[in-house]
Amino acid sequence: MAVAKKSKTARGRKQDWARVAGGQDYEVQYEAKKTRKSASAVRKAVKKVGNARKRVEKRLGR
Repeated sequence: MAVAKKSKTARGRKQDWARVAGGQDYEVQYEAKKTRKSASAVRKAVKKVGNARKRVEKRLGR
């Protein structure tokens, strides 16, 4: 029996992009470069306001 080919969808990408994973170095570095802040400042912002990207950027002054 043939297996159906799994199609690629954007499901989940939008909600994933709306979050900053504070434990993932590449996400922290990306946000730090984007906001011109240090990685430790990004981690502190994530700890303080949660992992919602909009709130983190607002906290960092972007």
